[in-house]
Amino acid sequence: MQDGTRLAAVDLGSNSFRLEIGRLDHGLIHRTEYLKETVRQGGGLDAQGWLSPQAMQRGWDCLSRFGERLAGFKRHQVRAVATQTLREARNREEFLARGRDLLGFQIDIIPGREEARLIYQGVAHLLPQNEERRLVVDIGGRSTEMILGQGLHAREMDSWPVGSVTWSLAHFPDGLFTARAFKAAEVAAKAVLEEAWPAFGGEHWDQAYGSSGTANAVAEVLGSLGWPAGCITREGLDWLLERLLKSQSADRLKMDGLKDERRAVIGGGVSVLRAVFDLLDIQTMQVAQGALRHGALYDLLQREHSDTDLRGRTVERLRHRFGVDSAQADRVCRVARQLLGMAPPAVEDYPRLERKLGWAAQLHEIGSHIAHENHHKHGAYILDHVDAPGFALEELHRLSLLVLGHRGKLRKLEAELSDEVFARQLLALRLAVILAHAHRDPDMKGMKLASDSDGMSLNLRSGWADNYPQSMHLLREEVLAWQKTPYPLQLMGG
Repeated sequence: MQDGTRLAAVDLGSNSFRLEIGRLDHGLIHRTEYLKETVRQGGGLDAQGWLSPQAMQRGWDCLSRFGERLAGFKRHQVRAVATQTLREARNREEFLARGRDLLGFQIDIIPGREEARLIYQGVAHLLPQNEERRLVVDIGGRSTEMILGQGLHAREMDSWPVGSVTWSLAHFPDGLFTARAFKAAEVAAKAVLEEAWPAFGGEHWDQAYGSSGTANAVAEVLGSLGWPAGCITREGLDWLLERLLKSQSADRLKMDGLKDERRAVIGGGVSVLRAVFDLLDIQTMQVAQGALRHGALYDLLQREHSDTDLRGRTVERLRHRFGVDSAQADRVCRVARQLLGMAPPAVEDYPRLERKLGWAAQLHEIGSHIAHENHHKHGAYILDHVDAPGFALEELHRLSLLVLGHRGKLRKLEAELSDEVFARQLLALRLAVILAHAHRDPDMKGMKLASDSDGMSLNLRSGWADNYPQSMHLLREEVLAWQKTPYPLQLMGG
């Protein structure tokens, strides 16, 4: 990207939605605008995992306003990510379908570890570059992320379903502050977070940093009342707890530095933060300026080129981990991309689609690590459940569907085949697998894949069928497989 390019990140958090707009300047992104709205979506998620109509409407209203501000931005300039509330919501697709229309851009639901990775990227890019071993803790509305890293590189990361909104609702439901309630909240938080101690204990880091919501809110309160600015100490947390107990309720709480939007969730946030301090033996935590949205911005820069896109390195690691035949994977990848390029879909960002088809081709045999029989089903399961840094949940699922569909009947993907782009990607992958079935480079001289109003056609040069009878047999079966889809396939020549 050129210097001066505008970039934007949207963070759909459980408590607040945020929009960060910046301008690229020699590899750094300088803020030009920041918008934040408290939508409290996390508080609108019931015990069965349904997001209430009111919570969805608050989110839609906010995305509509953000969408107006983002008018004129291109797809590659914007990254929108959603976190724990939408990871949990059973009706998330209803929210996302309208939300994407209102925002005007794709919204990615990211896994917890991917959220942690992006948080670290955001924090690290706004800190001095040195060899300090860092612990980063982000207590959000419905989840807490912890990351260990040095410089720009995260080494260990994890996410737990503990947050300021959920803990406030569970332990301070009427906004009442009692010593007994705080004790119960801290014990409950430690019970969930205790597995973090071996990996994130004090011997693994030199300095602890707090990112975003709860850490910022606590530091602002302490700083406004005379404690050291920009940091949280154990003594400060003890003093803050006493103040909360004296106020007896969130409604009666009056403290300099505490914003009204934070009043309802301060009890849950403080109890989780105290649990983290105790578990990891933290004495002092510095408040970081970077956060998830900043990590999403820098991730946009990395995704621009295949050699810096983390997802490409993740695919390579998965190939190695599951013992994929690299030569065959590369062969199918080359052929699939060549076929897609013969009849490319009319989309704004074709290289992105081509890259994702290549990843599916490289992983199409990943399930053979479990068993050769039904390896397409095993592969799809792996991709739907594996930890894959850089990927959003929907991206991984799309790859899993391509892997699932690369062989066998198409009936299992009937709903997805209504999407022309997906159908084109799948056809290219299936044809590539057929043409490379003998584990050697196929003869594609004179071959052409074309599309018209009647569907797709694969044109073969004269005599090709006589030279490759087994491949021709498989192609004829493929024609039958596509007959009852919206994109019937024809063989021409041969």
